[in-house]
Amino acid sequence: MSSRLPQHVRVVIAGAGFAGLGMAIRLKQDGIDDFVILERADDVGGVWRDNVYPGIACDVQSLLYSFSFAPNPGWSRVYSPGWEIQAYLRDCVQRFQLTPFLRFGHAVLRAKWDTARRRWVLETSRGTLTADLFVAAVGALSEPVIPALPGLERFRGKVMHSARWDLGHALAGRDVGVVGTGASAAQFVPAIQPEVGRLVLFQRTPAWVLPRGDKPTSPLRRALYRRVPGARWLLREGLRILREGLSVGFQHPWILRLAQRWALRYLRQVVKEPALRERLTPRYTMGCKRVIISDDYLQSLTLPNVQVVTSPIREVREDAVVTGDGAVHPVDTLIFGTGFQVTDMPLGHHVQGRDGRTLAEVWAGSPRAHLGTTVSGFPNLFLMQGPNTGLGHTSVLLMLEAQLEHVLGALRYLDARGAAAVEPDPDVQDAFVREVDARLSHTVWNQGGCRSWYLDVTGRNAVLWPGTTSAFRRRVGRFEPSEYVTLPRPLSLLPARS
Repeated sequence: MSSRLPQHVRVVIAGAGFAGLGMAIRLKQDGIDDFVILERADDVGGVWRDNVYPGIACDVQSLLYSFSFAPNPGWSRVYSPGWEIQAYLRDCVQRFQLTPFLRFGHAVLRAKWDTARRRWVLETSRGTLTADLFVAAVGALSEPVIPALPGLERFRGKVMHSARWDLGHALAGRDVGVVGTGASAAQFVPAIQPEVGRLVLFQRTPAWVLPRGDKPTSPLRRALYRRVPGARWLLREGLRILREGLSVGFQHPWILRLAQRWALRYLRQVVKEPALRERLTPRYTMGCKRVIISDDYLQSLTLPNVQVVTSPIREVREDAVVTGDGAVHPVDTLIFGTGFQVTDMPLGHHVQGRDGRTLAEVWAGSPRAHLGTTVSGFPNLFLMQGPNTGLGHTSVLLMLEAQLEHVLGALRYLDARGAAAVEPDPDVQDAFVREVDARLSHTVWNQGGCRSWYLDVTGRNAVLWPGTTSAFRRRVGRFEPSEYVTLPRPLSLLPARS
Protein backbone atom coordinates (compact mmCIF):
# COMPACT_ATOMS: atom_id res chain seq x y z
CA MET A 1 0.00 0.00 0.00
CA SER A 2 1.38 3.39 -1.03
CA SER A 3 1.30 6.36 1.34
CA ARG A 4 1.82 8.83 -1.49
CA LEU A 5 -1.12 10.97 -2.52
CA PRO A 6 -1.79 11.40 -6.24
CA GLN A 7 -2.11 14.99 -7.43
CA HIS A 8 -5.49 14.36 -9.02
CA VAL A 9 -7.97 11.48 -9.21
CA ARG A 10 -11.32 10.96 -10.85
CA VAL A 11 -12.95 10.00 -7.52
CA VAL A 12 -11.86 10.53 -3.93
CA ILE A 13 -13.61 8.51 -1.24
CA ALA A 14 -13.46 9.63 2.39
CA GLY A 15 -13.89 6.70 4.77
CA ALA A 16 -13.06 2.99 4.61
CA GLY A 17 -16.11 1.47 6.27
CA PHE A 18 -18.92 -0.33 4.47
CA ALA A 19 -19.81 2.72 2.37
CA GLY A 20 -16.29 3.59 1.27
CA LEU A 21 -15.24 0.03 0.51
CA GLY A 22 -18.53 -0.67 -1.26
CA MET A 23 -17.99 2.39 -3.45
CA ALA A 24 -14.45 1.27 -4.28
CA ILE A 25 -15.58 -2.25 -5.18
CA ARG A 26 -18.33 -1.01 -7.47
CA LEU A 27 -15.97 1.47 -9.16
CA LYS A 28 -13.55 -1.34 -9.94
CA GLN A 29 -16.36 -3.58 -11.16
CA ASP A 30 -17.41 -0.74 -13.48
CA GLY A 31 -13.92 -0.45 -14.91
CA ILE A 32 -12.87 2.67 -12.97
CA ASP A 33 -9.54 2.52 -11.15
CA ASP A 34 -8.68 6.23 -10.95
CA PHE A 35 -9.68 6.71 -7.32
CA VAL A 36 -8.28 6.80 -3.82
CA ILE A 37 -9.75 6.00 -0.38
CA LEU A 38 -8.76 8.39 2.41
CA GLU A 39 -9.05 6.89 5.90
CA ARG A 40 -8.06 8.79 9.04
CA ALA A 41 -7.47 5.59 11.06
CA ASP A 42 -4.97 2.80 10.48
CA ASP A 43 -7.41 0.10 9.38
CA VAL A 44 -10.64 -0.37 7.47
CA GLY A 45 -13.99 -1.10 9.09
CA GLY A 46 -15.49 2.20 10.25
CA VAL A 47 -17.84 1.57 13.17
CA TRP A 48 -16.80 -2.09 13.24
CA ARG A 49 -13.19 -1.05 13.70
CA ASP A 50 -13.95 1.58 16.34
CA ASN A 51 -16.54 -0.31 18.38
CA VAL A 52 -14.84 -3.16 20.21
CA TYR A 53 -16.91 -3.17 23.39
CA PRO A 54 -17.83 -6.54 24.94
CA GLY A 55 -20.90 -8.09 23.35
CA ILE A 56 -20.88 -6.03 20.14
CA ALA A 57 -22.88 -7.69 17.37
CA CYS A 58 -25.06 -6.88 14.41
CA ASP A 59 -28.73 -5.99 14.95
CA VAL A 60 -29.68 -7.39 11.54
CA GLN A 61 -29.22 -10.94 10.29
CA SER A 62 -25.75 -11.26 8.78
CA LEU A 63 -27.06 -12.55 5.46
CA LEU A 64 -28.57 -9.09 4.98
CA TYR A 65 -25.71 -7.21 6.60
CA SER A 66 -23.24 -7.93 3.80
CA PHE A 67 -22.87 -6.72 0.24
CA SER A 68 -25.02 -8.47 -2.35
CA PHE A 69 -21.99 -8.34 -4.65
CA ALA A 70 -19.62 -9.80 -2.02
CA PRO A 71 -21.46 -12.70 -0.35
CA ASN A 72 -20.09 -14.47 2.70
CA PRO A 73 -21.30 -18.05 3.19
CA GLY A 74 -19.37 -18.51 6.43
CA TRP A 75 -21.13 -16.35 9.04
CA SER A 76 -20.81 -18.12 12.39
CA ARG A 77 -24.12 -16.90 13.83
CA VAL A 78 -27.48 -15.56 12.64
CA TYR A 79 -26.42 -12.17 14.10
CA SER A 80 -22.67 -12.06 13.69
CA PRO A 81 -20.35 -10.54 16.34
CA GLY A 82 -18.51 -7.33 15.56
CA TRP A 83 -15.09 -8.92 15.09
CA GLU A 84 -16.52 -11.15 12.35
CA ILE A 85 -17.97 -8.20 10.45
CA GLN A 86 -14.60 -6.44 10.68
CA ALA A 87 -12.94 -9.61 9.34
CA TYR A 88 -15.45 -9.64 6.47
CA LEU A 89 -14.52 -6.08 5.50
CA ARG A 90 -10.83 -6.89 5.62
CA ASP A 91 -11.54 -9.89 3.42
CA CYS A 92 -13.33 -7.60 0.94
CA VAL A 93 -10.16 -5.52 0.69
CA GLN A 94 -8.16 -8.62 -0.21
CA ARG A 95 -10.81 -10.19 -2.44
CA PHE A 96 -11.24 -7.06 -4.55
CA GLN A 97 -7.59 -5.96 -4.37
CA LEU A 98 -8.29 -2.55 -2.80
CA THR A 99 -5.01 -2.20 -0.89
CA PRO A 100 -3.27 -0.01 -3.54
CA PHE A 101 -6.14 2.49 -3.31
CA LEU A 102 -6.11 2.88 0.50
CA ARG A 103 -4.39 5.77 2.27
CA PHE A 104 -4.44 5.26 6.03
CA GLY A 105 -3.71 8.14 8.39
CA HIS A 106 -5.18 10.61 5.91
CA ALA A 107 -7.87 12.68 7.66
CA VAL A 108 -9.81 15.09 5.44
CA LEU A 109 -9.30 18.52 6.99
CA ARG A 110 -11.10 20.57 4.35
CA ALA A 111 -12.80 20.01 1.02
CA LYS A 112 -13.50 23.03 -1.18
CA TRP A 113 -15.13 23.20 -4.60
CA ASP A 114 -12.90 24.99 -7.10
CA THR A 115 -15.39 26.83 -9.31
CA ALA A 116 -12.81 27.84 -11.94
CA ARG A 117 -11.45 24.34 -12.52
CA ARG A 118 -14.69 22.57 -11.50
CA ARG A 119 -13.13 20.02 -9.20
CA TRP A 120 -12.72 19.38 -5.51
CA VAL A 121 -9.62 20.46 -3.63
CA LEU A 122 -9.07 18.30 -0.57
CA GLU A 123 -6.66 19.17 2.20
CA THR A 124 -5.69 16.12 4.24
CA SER A 125 -3.47 15.58 7.24
CA ARG A 126 -0.84 14.22 4.84
CA GLY A 127 -1.11 16.57 1.86
CA THR A 128 -3.47 18.01 -0.75
CA LEU A 129 -5.08 16.52 -3.85
CA THR A 130 -7.85 17.33 -6.30
CA ALA A 131 -10.69 15.16 -7.54
CA ASP A 132 -13.56 15.36 -10.01
CA LEU A 133 -15.96 13.62 -7.61
CA PHE A 134 -15.98 13.60 -3.83
CA VAL A 135 -17.75 10.66 -2.17
CA ALA A 136 -18.20 11.34 1.55
CA ALA A 137 -18.47 7.89 3.11
CA VAL A 138 -17.71 8.88 6.69
CA GLY A 139 -20.91 7.38 8.10
CA ALA A 140 -23.43 8.72 10.56
CA LEU A 141 -22.06 6.84 13.59
CA SER A 142 -18.45 8.01 13.60
CA GLU A 143 -18.29 10.78 16.23
CA PRO A 144 -19.37 9.77 19.77
CA VAL A 145 -21.35 12.07 22.04
CA ILE A 146 -20.62 12.38 25.77
CA PRO A 147 -23.15 14.61 27.54
CA ALA A 148 -21.83 17.61 29.47
CA LEU A 149 -22.73 16.38 32.94
CA PRO A 150 -21.99 18.86 35.74
CA GLY A 151 -18.76 17.91 37.49
CA LEU A 152 -17.69 15.26 34.98
CA GLU A 153 -14.30 16.91 34.60
CA ARG A 154 -13.46 16.28 38.26
CA PHE A 155 -14.29 12.56 38.22
CA ARG A 156 -11.13 10.66 39.23
CA GLY A 157 -12.13 7.29 37.83
CA LYS A 158 -12.13 5.94 34.28
CA VAL A 159 -14.43 7.59 31.70
CA MET A 160 -15.06 6.02 28.29
CA HIS A 161 -17.63 5.92 25.51
CA SER A 162 -18.77 2.59 24.10
CA ALA A 163 -17.26 3.58 20.74
CA ARG A 164 -13.89 4.32 22.36
CA TRP A 165 -13.69 1.29 24.63
CA ASP A 166 -10.42 0.89 26.52
CA LEU A 167 -9.63 -2.81 26.36
CA GLY A 168 -6.80 -2.27 28.83
CA HIS A 169 -9.14 -1.11 31.60
CA ALA A 170 -10.06 -4.19 33.64
CA LEU A 171 -13.64 -4.16 34.95
CA ALA A 172 -13.38 -7.11 37.32
CA GLY A 173 -14.83 -6.19 40.71
CA ARG A 174 -15.32 -2.52 39.83
CA ASP A 175 -18.25 -0.24 40.63
CA VAL A 176 -19.41 0.74 37.15
CA GLY A 177 -21.89 3.44 36.19
CA VAL A 178 -23.49 3.18 32.74
CA VAL A 179 -25.17 6.23 31.21
CA GLY A 180 -27.53 5.47 28.35
CA THR A 181 -29.90 2.64 27.47
CA GLY A 182 -29.63 2.46 23.68
CA ALA A 183 -28.51 -0.31 21.37
CA SER A 184 -24.84 -0.27 22.45
CA ALA A 185 -25.61 -0.37 26.19
CA ALA A 186 -28.07 -3.19 25.61
CA GLN A 187 -25.17 -5.22 24.23
CA PHE A 188 -22.34 -4.38 26.61
CA VAL A 189 -24.33 -4.32 29.88
CA PRO A 190 -25.11 -8.07 29.77
CA ALA A 191 -21.54 -8.77 28.66
CA ILE A 192 -19.85 -6.96 31.56
CA GLN A 193 -22.45 -7.71 34.26
CA PRO A 194 -20.92 -11.05 35.35
CA GLU A 195 -17.51 -9.43 35.69
CA VAL A 196 -18.14 -6.17 37.53
CA GLY A 197 -18.66 -5.88 41.25
CA ARG A 198 -21.64 -3.57 40.92
CA LEU A 199 -23.36 -1.94 37.93
CA VAL A 200 -25.58 1.15 38.17
CA LEU A 201 -27.57 1.84 35.02
CA PHE A 202 -28.66 5.48 34.79
CA GLN A 203 -31.77 5.31 32.64
CA ARG A 204 -33.44 8.41 31.27
CA THR A 205 -35.93 6.60 29.04
CA PRO A 206 -36.67 2.85 29.01
CA ALA A 207 -36.45 1.03 25.69
CA TRP A 208 -38.89 -1.34 24.08
CA VAL A 209 -37.17 -4.73 24.00
CA LEU A 210 -37.92 -7.79 21.87
CA PRO A 211 -36.09 -11.14 21.88
CA ARG A 212 -33.42 -11.60 19.23
CA GLY A 213 -33.46 -15.38 18.80
CA ASP A 214 -29.77 -15.53 17.93
CA LYS A 215 -28.08 -18.90 17.44
CA PRO A 216 -25.00 -20.39 15.81
CA THR A 217 -25.10 -21.18 12.10
CA SER A 218 -24.85 -24.95 11.83
CA PRO A 219 -21.96 -26.48 9.85
CA LEU A 220 -24.54 -28.11 7.57
CA ARG A 221 -26.12 -24.76 6.73
CA ARG A 222 -22.75 -23.16 6.09
CA ALA A 223 -21.80 -26.02 3.79
CA LEU A 224 -25.09 -25.56 1.94
CA TYR A 225 -24.38 -21.83 1.50
CA ARG A 226 -20.94 -22.58 0.08
CA ARG A 227 -21.99 -25.32 -2.31
CA VAL A 228 -25.41 -23.97 -3.35
CA PRO A 229 -25.15 -20.16 -3.62
CA GLY A 230 -28.78 -20.06 -4.74
CA ALA A 231 -29.88 -21.32 -1.34
CA ARG A 232 -28.11 -18.45 0.38
CA TRP A 233 -29.63 -15.98 -2.07
CA LEU A 234 -33.14 -17.37 -1.50
CA LEU A 235 -32.84 -17.09 2.27
CA ARG A 236 -31.42 -13.57 1.97
CA GLU A 237 -34.35 -12.56 -0.23
CA GLY A 238 -36.79 -14.16 2.19
CA LEU A 239 -35.29 -12.23 5.10
CA ARG A 240 -35.36 -9.02 3.07
CA ILE A 241 -39.05 -9.41 2.22
CA LEU A 242 -39.93 -10.37 5.79
CA ARG A 243 -38.16 -7.36 7.26
CA GLU A 244 -39.59 -5.04 4.60
CA GLY A 245 -43.01 -5.84 6.00
CA LEU A 246 -41.96 -4.37 9.34
CA SER A 247 -41.76 -0.93 7.75
CA VAL A 248 -45.55 -0.84 7.56
CA GLY A 249 -45.72 -0.60 11.34
CA PHE A 250 -43.45 2.44 11.46
CA GLN A 251 -45.61 4.16 8.87
CA HIS A 252 -48.83 3.31 10.73
CA PRO A 253 -48.25 3.66 14.51
CA TRP A 254 -51.51 1.90 15.45
CA ILE A 255 -49.99 -1.36 14.20
CA LEU A 256 -47.04 -0.98 16.56
CA ARG A 257 -49.36 -0.26 19.47
CA LEU A 258 -50.79 -3.72 18.87
CA ALA A 259 -47.27 -5.17 18.70
CA GLN A 260 -46.50 -3.62 22.09
CA ARG A 261 -48.55 -6.37 23.69
CA TRP A 262 -45.91 -8.86 22.61
CA ALA A 263 -43.13 -6.71 24.07
CA LEU A 264 -45.01 -6.22 27.34
CA ARG A 265 -45.62 -9.96 27.62
CA TYR A 266 -41.89 -10.55 27.10
CA LEU A 267 -41.12 -7.94 29.79
CA ARG A 268 -43.47 -9.67 32.24
CA GLN A 269 -41.89 -13.05 31.53
CA VAL A 270 -38.37 -11.81 32.17
CA VAL A 271 -38.77 -9.17 34.91
CA LYS A 272 -40.77 -10.59 37.79
CA GLU A 273 -40.25 -7.76 40.29
CA PRO A 274 -43.14 -5.25 39.84
CA ALA A 275 -41.15 -2.15 40.84
CA LEU A 276 -38.31 -2.88 38.40
CA ARG A 277 -40.75 -3.84 35.66
CA GLU A 278 -42.51 -0.50 36.15
CA ARG A 279 -39.21 1.37 35.70
CA LEU A 280 -38.50 -0.61 32.52
CA THR A 281 -41.92 -0.03 30.93
CA PRO A 282 -41.82 2.63 28.16
CA ARG A 283 -44.50 5.35 28.01
CA TYR A 284 -44.25 6.02 24.29
CA THR A 285 -45.30 4.06 21.21
CA MET A 286 -42.94 1.26 20.29
CA GLY A 287 -40.68 2.28 17.41
CA CYS A 288 -40.55 5.97 18.29
CA LYS A 289 -37.06 5.24 19.61
CA ARG A 290 -34.90 2.42 18.32
CA VAL A 291 -36.30 -0.95 19.39
CA ILE A 292 -33.76 -3.07 21.26
CA ILE A 293 -33.40 -6.64 20.00
CA SER A 294 -31.77 -8.70 22.73
CA ASP A 295 -31.92 -12.10 24.38
CA ASP A 296 -30.12 -11.04 27.58
CA TYR A 297 -30.47 -7.28 28.24
CA LEU A 298 -33.60 -7.38 30.39
CA GLN A 299 -32.38 -10.53 32.09
CA SER A 300 -29.14 -8.83 33.15
CA LEU A 301 -31.05 -5.97 34.81
CA THR A 302 -32.74 -8.39 37.21
CA LEU A 303 -29.48 -9.70 38.69
CA PRO A 304 -28.37 -8.83 42.25
CA ASN A 305 -25.34 -6.67 41.32
CA VAL A 306 -27.33 -4.42 38.93
CA GLN A 307 -29.33 -1.35 39.93
CA VAL A 308 -31.55 0.62 37.53
CA VAL A 309 -31.74 4.30 38.48
CA THR A 310 -34.34 6.51 36.83
CA SER A 311 -33.79 9.76 38.73
CA PRO A 312 -31.85 12.18 36.47
CA ILE A 313 -28.16 12.79 37.08
CA ARG A 314 -27.61 16.00 39.03
CA GLU A 315 -23.82 16.00 39.20
CA VAL A 316 -20.69 13.89 39.04
CA ARG A 317 -18.29 13.95 41.98
CA GLU A 318 -14.73 12.65 42.24
CA ASP A 319 -15.90 9.13 43.04
CA ALA A 320 -19.68 9.09 42.65
CA VAL A 321 -22.74 10.13 40.66
CA VAL A 322 -25.45 12.12 42.43
CA THR A 323 -28.99 11.91 41.12
CA GLY A 324 -31.88 14.33 41.41
CA ASP A 325 -33.38 12.50 44.37
CA GLY A 326 -30.21 13.18 46.37
CA ALA A 327 -28.93 9.61 46.21
CA VAL A 328 -25.16 9.17 45.97
CA HIS A 329 -23.97 6.27 43.79
CA PRO A 330 -20.27 5.44 44.32
CA VAL A 331 -18.58 4.45 41.03
CA ASP A 332 -15.00 4.15 39.86
CA THR A 333 -15.77 3.72 36.14
CA LEU A 334 -18.24 5.64 33.97
CA ILE A 335 -19.24 4.19 30.61
CA PHE A 336 -21.32 6.24 28.19
CA GLY A 337 -23.60 4.52 25.71
CA THR A 338 -24.96 7.86 24.56
CA GLY A 339 -24.77 7.65 20.80
CA PHE A 340 -23.27 9.79 18.08
CA GLN A 341 -23.40 13.14 16.31
CA VAL A 342 -25.87 11.95 13.70
CA THR A 343 -27.66 15.13 12.59
CA ASP A 344 -24.56 17.32 12.96
CA MET A 345 -22.12 15.51 10.68
CA PRO A 346 -18.65 16.76 11.72
CA LEU A 347 -17.38 16.66 8.13
CA GLY A 348 -20.16 19.09 7.20
CA HIS A 349 -18.23 21.89 8.89
CA HIS A 350 -15.26 21.32 6.56
CA VAL A 351 -16.93 20.90 3.14
CA GLN A 352 -17.37 24.15 1.18
CA GLY A 353 -19.60 24.40 -1.89
CA ARG A 354 -19.83 26.78 -4.84
CA ASP A 355 -20.63 29.88 -2.80
CA GLY A 356 -18.01 29.20 -0.11
CA ARG A 357 -20.51 28.14 2.52
CA THR A 358 -20.04 24.85 4.31
CA LEU A 359 -22.61 22.08 4.40
CA ALA A 360 -23.18 22.88 8.07
CA GLU A 361 -23.92 26.51 7.23
CA VAL A 362 -26.30 25.59 4.43
CA TRP A 363 -28.11 23.04 6.57
CA ALA A 364 -28.31 25.30 9.64
CA GLY A 365 -28.84 22.34 11.95
CA SER A 366 -31.24 20.41 9.71
CA PRO A 367 -29.52 18.26 7.05
CA ARG A 368 -31.27 18.06 3.69
CA ALA A 369 -30.25 16.31 0.50
CA HIS A 370 -31.77 15.17 -2.77
CA LEU A 371 -32.38 11.43 -2.49
CA GLY A 372 -30.31 11.54 0.70
CA THR A 373 -27.28 11.63 -1.57
CA THR A 374 -26.59 14.99 -3.27
CA VAL A 375 -26.91 18.63 -2.21
CA SER A 376 -27.68 21.69 -4.32
CA GLY A 377 -24.71 24.05 -4.39
CA PHE A 378 -22.22 21.20 -3.93
CA PRO A 379 -21.37 19.84 -7.39
CA ASN A 380 -20.15 16.26 -7.65
CA LEU A 381 -20.52 15.70 -3.90
CA PHE A 382 -22.14 12.40 -3.00
CA LEU A 383 -23.09 11.62 0.60
CA MET A 384 -23.22 7.95 1.50
CA GLN A 385 -25.84 7.33 4.20
CA GLY A 386 -26.80 10.99 4.01
CA PRO A 387 -29.95 12.66 5.40
CA ASN A 388 -33.09 10.51 5.53
CA THR A 389 -31.42 7.26 4.50
CA GLY A 390 -31.53 5.61 7.93
CA LEU A 391 -33.81 2.70 8.74
CA GLY A 392 -35.60 1.21 11.70
CA HIS A 393 -36.47 -2.19 10.29
CA THR A 394 -33.76 -3.73 8.12
CA SER A 395 -30.20 -3.53 6.78
CA VAL A 396 -29.01 -0.08 5.81
CA LEU A 397 -26.71 -1.75 3.26
CA LEU A 398 -29.75 -2.19 1.03
CA MET A 399 -30.02 1.61 0.95
CA LEU A 400 -26.29 2.06 0.52
CA GLU A 401 -26.14 -0.15 -2.54
CA ALA A 402 -28.75 2.02 -4.26
CA GLN A 403 -26.61 5.09 -3.55
CA LEU A 404 -23.55 3.37 -5.00
CA GLU A 405 -25.45 2.76 -8.25
CA HIS A 406 -26.55 6.40 -8.26
CA VAL A 407 -22.91 7.55 -8.16
CA LEU A 408 -21.97 5.16 -10.98
CA GLY A 409 -24.90 6.46 -13.02
CA ALA A 410 -23.68 10.03 -12.52
CA LEU A 411 -20.17 9.06 -13.65
CA ARG A 412 -21.49 7.37 -16.77
CA TYR A 413 -23.63 10.41 -17.57
CA LEU A 414 -20.70 12.81 -17.14
CA ASP A 415 -18.49 10.67 -19.36
CA ALA A 416 -21.16 10.39 -22.04
CA ARG A 417 -21.77 14.16 -22.05
CA GLY A 418 -18.14 15.19 -21.59
CA ALA A 419 -19.39 17.35 -18.73
CA ALA A 420 -17.57 18.43 -15.57
CA ALA A 421 -20.14 18.09 -12.83
CA VAL A 422 -23.74 17.66 -11.73
CA GLU A 423 -25.65 18.98 -8.77
CA PRO A 424 -29.34 18.61 -7.95
CA ASP A 425 -31.75 21.22 -9.21
CA PRO A 426 -32.70 23.20 -6.05
CA ASP A 427 -36.42 23.00 -6.84
CA VAL A 428 -36.21 19.24 -7.34
CA GLN A 429 -34.31 18.86 -4.09
CA ASP A 430 -36.83 20.99 -2.20
CA ALA A 431 -39.70 18.97 -3.63
CA PHE A 432 -38.06 15.71 -2.57
CA VAL A 433 -37.42 16.96 0.98
CA ARG A 434 -41.01 18.21 1.28
CA GLU A 435 -42.28 14.80 0.12
CA VAL A 436 -40.15 12.98 2.68
CA ASP A 437 -41.16 15.36 5.46
CA ALA A 438 -44.83 14.92 4.64
CA ARG A 439 -44.54 11.14 4.72
CA LEU A 440 -42.56 11.23 7.97
CA SER A 441 -45.15 13.43 9.67
CA HIS A 442 -47.49 10.45 10.06
CA THR A 443 -44.90 7.90 11.20
CA VAL A 444 -44.27 6.58 14.69
CA TRP A 445 -40.93 8.43 14.78
CA ASN A 446 -42.76 11.76 14.61
CA GLN A 447 -46.01 10.80 16.33
CA GLY A 448 -44.91 8.24 18.90
CA GLY A 449 -44.59 10.55 21.90
CA CYS A 450 -40.84 10.52 22.40
CA ARG A 451 -37.78 12.64 21.67
CA SER A 452 -35.14 10.58 19.85
CA TRP A 453 -31.82 11.08 18.10
CA TYR A 454 -33.73 10.81 14.85
CA LEU A 455 -34.83 14.44 15.30
CA ASP A 456 -32.45 17.33 14.67
CA VAL A 457 -32.18 20.57 16.65
CA THR A 458 -35.15 22.02 14.75
CA GLY A 459 -37.34 19.03 15.62
CA ARG A 460 -37.27 17.70 12.05
CA ASN A 461 -36.65 14.02 11.36
CA ALA A 462 -33.46 14.28 9.32
CA VAL A 463 -32.33 10.67 9.75
CA LEU A 464 -34.91 8.12 8.63
CA TRP A 465 -36.43 7.03 5.35
CA PRO A 466 -40.26 6.77 5.54
CA GLY A 467 -40.73 3.65 3.48
CA THR A 468 -39.29 0.41 2.22
CA THR A 469 -35.79 -0.17 0.93
CA SER A 470 -37.36 -1.40 -2.31
CA ALA A 471 -38.99 2.00 -2.83
CA PHE A 472 -35.70 3.75 -2.09
CA ARG A 473 -33.80 1.53 -4.50
CA ARG A 474 -36.32 2.20 -7.27
CA ARG A 475 -36.09 5.95 -6.66
CA VAL A 476 -32.33 6.27 -6.10
CA GLY A 477 -30.65 3.37 -7.89
CA ARG A 478 -30.95 5.04 -11.30
CA PHE A 479 -29.39 8.44 -11.97
CA GLU A 480 -31.98 10.73 -13.58
CA PRO A 481 -30.28 13.65 -15.43
CA SER A 482 -33.48 15.73 -15.53
CA GLU A 483 -33.25 16.14 -11.75
CA TYR A 484 -29.79 17.67 -12.03
CA VAL A 485 -28.06 20.77 -13.32
CA THR A 486 -25.11 19.87 -15.56
CA LEU A 487 -21.95 21.98 -15.46
CA PRO A 488 -19.79 21.91 -18.60
CA ARG A 489 -16.04 21.56 -18.45
CA PRO A 490 -14.16 24.86 -18.20
CA LEU A 491 -12.66 26.00 -21.52
CA SER A 492 -9.13 25.58 -20.17
CA LEU A 493 -9.72 21.85 -19.67
CA LEU A 494 -11.39 21.14 -23.02
CA PRO A 495 -9.27 19.16 -25.51
CA ALA A 496 -7.60 21.31 -28.10
CA ARG A 497 -8.92 21.10 -31.68
CA SER A 498 -6.51 19.84 -34.31
